[in-house]
This record gives sequence, structure tokens and C-alpha cells, in this order.
Amino acid sequence: MTPLPRYHAARWDEPIVTELGQPGRRGAFFDGDPSADALIPAALARRNEPVLPALSEPEVFRHYLHLAQMTLGMQGVSLFGTCTMKYNAPVSEAIAWRPEMAETHPLQDASTLQGTLEFLHRFDLMLRELSGMDQFIFQPGGGADAAYTNCAVTRAWLAARGELGTRDEIITSIQAHPCNPATAATAGFKVITLTLEENGYPSMEQLKTAVSHRTAALMIGNPDDMGIYNPDIKEWVRIVHEAGGLCFYDHANFNGVMGKLRARELGFDACMYMLHKTFGAPKGGNGPSVGAYGCSAELAPFLPAPLVVRDGDEYSLDYDRPQSCGKIREYFGNAQQVMKAYAWVSAMGADGIHEASDLSVLANNYMDARLAEIPGLARSHADIAAHRMEMTRWSMEPLKRQTGVSVFDVQRRMTDFGIDAFWLSHEPWVVPEPFTPEAGEMWSKEEIDRWIDVLATVVDEAYNDPEKVRSAPHNQAIHQLDGSALNDPDRFATTMRRLKAAAATGLDGI
Repeated sequence: MTPLPRYHAARWDEPIVTELGQPGRRGAFFDGDPSADALIPAALARRNEPVLPALSEPEVFRHYLHLAQMTLGMQGVSLFGTCTMKYNAPVSEAIAWRPEMAETHPLQDASTLQGTLEFLHRFDLMLRELSGMDQFIFQPGGGADAAYTNCAVTRAWLAARGELGTRDEIITSIQAHPCNPATAATAGFKVITLTLEENGYPSMEQLKTAVSHRTAALMIGNPDDMGIYNPDIKEWVRIVHEAGGLCFYDHANFNGVMGKLRARELGFDACMYMLHKTFGAPKGGNGPSVGAYGCSAELAPFLPAPLVVRDGDEYSLDYDRPQSCGKIREYFGNAQQVMKAYAWVSAMGADGIHEASDLSVLANNYMDARLAEIPGLARSHADIAAHRMEMTRWSMEPLKRQTGVSVFDVQRRMTDFGIDAFWLSHEPWVVPEPFTPEAGEMWSKEEIDRWIDVLATVVDEAYNDPEKVRSAPHNQAIHQLDGSALNDPDRFATTMRRLKAAAATGLDGI
């Protein structure tokens, strides 16, 4: 068992940097260039390698961040399942703040935006290669926006075929992200939700009962948040296509299959990627999010405008799209976030993306094996012994039944050890008392072990001293918060105006 951190409200038992790392880790790689060596005067050149710790860039960054957090706050090991939180390189942040990006406007003449339009076009080509699609846009402001874009494109495609009033149903799964049924309903479609069966996903027989002449589209994710991949997905696509509908691939969980499959080769007409989930761009509460949406050549005429197009060495914005479904968001999307994702893919390359996928699956199954040893936990679809993909949904229902300690209690108590509150599950809860850790490829074995050891410690406390867990957190700046009145303006002031009004009426206001 790894030593647990002695944490108390932004206080870390942080080792000195020379005690961190493992042999072989690197933060940057440099090609040997004799001409570069010649620039260093012989008297200043090293004769022996420096004695320095071998660390990856994320480890170095987190080390000094932890030192800063003794005064600023907390950000520990965050195995944030279904969102694939990745390391965000400071070099990309620095580029985003350069005046060439931060001080430009998308309505400038295209001749003054050539650099921006070039990397937007290049990243479009990269995602085409990863997906097999024919065109990508970056206008949608996140995954839900991209799902809605698909519904809008589907609507325009149906209208062009004279089928908009006939095909009014979209099929999805109970385990698909809620944005799929929600955006379908928002776009005016009726939603058919398939239920899970013995193998962890709906059967083809169930799908066949839902498909009809009214089917507009299938919107599905694969693998799902339980880490289960539907091996019959190509047959699903064939069934929907034969009925005359479209198929949309929600690639929220692309991390475990990137470089392994291409959506178009599975038959899908469109797909989307969330750049913060897979491609190293930061996530900020749907502020800087980008939902990259790609589709086939057949659907491309219906995409929102503008499209970035290349003519020789020049790039321009194509607004002349008479069949476009209309705007989904402003302009051509959040260019700074696309730049960060472009930098990530450029740095990783095809081999790096393939290796990251392998590491993501390996880390998840290592984590699964260790979690299975902790009492009070149950694996979703426990009868399915096959390895899971990039994440696995677990349940604390046995722990709750045996001790009265809930998944929320455990979540709060783990923050006492400097571990970020883990992710539970999207609604509705298919699995009771759920939690969904996801290591991805960026967390080291030591960090994964530390996370699991903290969880094992808290579970042991739940069996031996349940009140200690139920009354957590104990080591935070504030203790357990009663959230029952968070939306009551008479109890909590969210603006200075409200605070003054509360003070005038004699209420606490905070």
C-alpha cells in the first residue's frame, strides 16, 4: 500500500523533487543534432549527464502546483470518469494568449487570419484521418452542442428528402450520454430509449423492434460508460440504414479505442469528439469546450456555416451554404481550444495516439483488478468477466446496505486525503450508488495506487467507524455543507446586490 498523503486544506506532504519519478521518464525529447551541439562552447559543455530526477512533464507540473496549493487550494489525483481529464500543457496556454490569437476577431478579413484558418483546416484533416469522415467543423460549444448539431443536420437532410414530417423518431440507449435524447427532443424528435440486457447493451432484437419507417437516426456511444463495447455495432448500423435512417457515433469514450477504429468504416454517417476528453484541451464548465462534429460527404452540405476551405496556399471561410441547417453557435468555434487539441495530436502522432489508447485500457483494467479486492464494492454487470475499456462503472450499493455509508459520504471523505471528489454517473442511475473512475493514459501507476489506497482506507473506516465517514470532510477549510438551501436567495447571496438586500432586511445573506 502506498503512503497516504497527510492532507489538510491545501497542505501536502510533498516530497522534494529529487525523490520523485522513475528511471526512463522524460518530459521532452530532443533529436540529436550535431550542428546544435556546435553552438555550445566546449568549455561550457557537460562532460557527464546531470544527476536529475526522471519525471514526466505532468509530474513536474503537479509537484510545483502542489507547493503553490499550500496557499491556493486543492487539485489532487482526479480520475474523473466519462470526462477523461488530461494534462493541459502550459505551452498551449501561452500560445493561446499570444496577440495573434487573443486579439483577433473571426469577422476580420480572412487574409488576416491565415494562421488560425490553417490550423483549423489541418485539425479538420487530422480528425478525418482518425474517423474516416469527410468534413469536420468546430462550431459546437461542447458535446451536447455537437449532438444537437447532428439533430439539426438530420433535420435538414430529412427536409431535403421530403421526409421531415415522416421520420420523427430518434433511437438511443439508456446508457448513452443524456445529451443524445435531450438534444433529439429539443430538435423536435420523439425519443426511443433502448434498455440494457444480459451482455450489458441492448440486443439487436430490441433494436429491430424500435426501427421503422419513422426512424430518423440512431444516436449511440460505444464503448459506454461501463467500459463495455458492443461488438455488434456494425450490424446495428446496417439495420438502421436499411430502414432509411442515419447513424451518429457519440465518441465521448474515444480514449480507449483511438487509433483502433474509425467511425466511417463502421458505417456511421456522423460522429463527434469532445476535445477536452480526448485531445488534451482543458474543460471549463462548458465555457471553452468544443464538440468537434464530423460527417460524410452526403451530409456535409447541411453543416452550419462557415466552413474553412483551402484554395492552394490560401484559406478562406465559406458562408455560401444554401442547404445549411443554420447556426449552432457563433462564428467558426473556439479557435484557442482547437489550437490546443491540434498541438496535442501533432505532438502525439499516430504512434503516440495508439500507445495512449493501449495505456488507457491497461490502466483501467489494472484499476479494476485492485478495486475488486475491496469489500463493499460491486462491478456493474458483475457476471460479465471480460475486460473493460477506458473506464468501468462500479457500485457502492453493498457498502451502503451494510454500513449506511453512501457514495456521497465516501466521495467527501476521500477529499480529506487530497483526492479530488470522484465522478459518480450521469442520470438516470442505471447502477445504484455509482462511481466511475477513469485513469486514462496520463496518470502514473503510483498515482492510481494512491487513489485506490485512499478508497480502500475510507471503505475500511466505513465498516469500523461509519460516523467518521458520514460526517466528512474533516480536513477541508470548511466541513460538511448543508446544501438544502443553496437555491434559496434568502439564505445565500450570489451577487453583491443580493448581499446588500439581505443585509437591509436583516437576513444573513451568506
